[in-house]
Amino acid sequence: MTTLQRKTHSRSARLTGRFTTALIAAAVMGASAQVLAQDNDPIKVGILHSLSGTMAISETVLKDTVEMLIEQQNEAGGLLGRQLEAVVVDPASNWPLFAERARELLAQHEVDVVFGNWTSVSRKAVLPVFEELNGLLFYPVQYEGEESSENVFYTGAAPNQQAIPAVEYLINEVGIERFALVGTDYVYPRTTNRILEAFLKDEHGIADEDIMVNYTPFGHSDWQNIVSEIRRFGEEGKPTAVISTINGDANVPFYTELSNQGVDAGDIPVIAFSVGEQELTGIDTGPLVGHLAAWNYFMSVDTDENYDFIDAWIDYTGDEDAVTNDPMEAHYIGFNMWAEAVRKAGTTDVDAVKDAIIGVTVPNLTGGYAAMMPNHHITKPVLIGEIQDNGQFDVVWQTPSTVAGDAWSDYLPGSRDLIADWRAPMRCGNFNVVNGSCGGSTAAEEAEAALAE
Repeated sequence: MTTLQRKTHSRSARLTGRFTTALIAAAVMGASAQVLAQDNDPIKVGILHSLSGTMAISETVLKDTVEMLIEQQNEAGGLLGRQLEAVVVDPASNWPLFAERARELLAQHEVDVVFGNWTSVSRKAVLPVFEELNGLLFYPVQYEGEESSENVFYTGAAPNQQAIPAVEYLINEVGIERFALVGTDYVYPRTTNRILEAFLKDEHGIADEDIMVNYTPFGHSDWQNIVSEIRRFGEEGKPTAVISTINGDANVPFYTELSNQGVDAGDIPVIAFSVGEQELTGIDTGPLVGHLAAWNYFMSVDTDENYDFIDAWIDYTGDEDAVTNDPMEAHYIGFNMWAEAVRKAGTTDVDAVKDAIIGVTVPNLTGGYAAMMPNHHITKPVLIGEIQDNGQFDVVWQTPSTVAGDAWSDYLPGSRDLIADWRAPMRCGNFNVVNGSCGGSTAAEEAEAALAE
């Protein structure tokens, strides 16, 4: 190589090195700027609740609740130094539309977490989407169990936290011997009633003829014949109660027809699993005094935490008559658990939050604490309340301590040997303790099968 060639090569190498260094520096600066921008971007919180259609009567206030919690969190400084931003969609009580809106939240808006759904059919519709896209869903409503997904946190009651204790109360405290299981025709009432039928027959020896089952469509309004049938069923010599899994705005004409036909709590008490303070705002509650509901929270609970929550809700809505209810408390618990898990993980990354949230404990509104269990269910007290003429509930019974939610029922043959544990190394939602294996189907596959039935 000549002297000129050596000088030219050396200069070219220096220029190439400087150019490469500049590219690397630019890339590093660009990446740092992107990280900084992400750090300053709001944390997006998806809200997936029906604001129209038959379920709007129950779900609209849950959307408002999450927005209130976001506002409070932002006033307290946000999370990880970032503000929170609500992203609201309306699936309009349309079950396939729930899946579309869920995909919109996760894929288009890229939300960090979703709070939403009421009915089990809507939850099962979105399950495949959350598992495919690895999203986080906090589900705040009582449900039928028989499910545990790595991507869902069930902050509402499982059957052992509502349905089973409610029936035990009716048998042991009220002396009920006949049961009318009346519900809306979808997966939650049907599965819950399957569990209750097995429980009544196997654990309490209730005969087939002492169990009546009836299902009606969403939004059903003509209750005259069904209430007449219930009344006749209750006149056959044994103390009778109605177990109601009626959902949404169909509750209004149901209770109205009970009143029209003179069916009061002294004759045939109704214990409801989907009627709370919000649903009673549309009903003349005078004739319904004494009918019951089973929940894990009532607005009438006498605790400082509850009074603070009620005051905040009234201030937020600007409505002195605004009521609170059980699914609102479930969102309060779930939101605070998620926020604590984000702080614990130091990130909103889905996988990190899923690991961090197990064992997180936060206050509930009944004066105790809720803990997130390895099966993605939480600990809850169980309360039975009597309807009062002011639309509130008087608590007449409650468990002495909190109850851990059971994802799989002890009363169904295919479920009693299953547990869920999402901690390493198991990470399984349907582990069979008899044969020591994890079930072959995911919660999403089971959800699709349930929707196909």
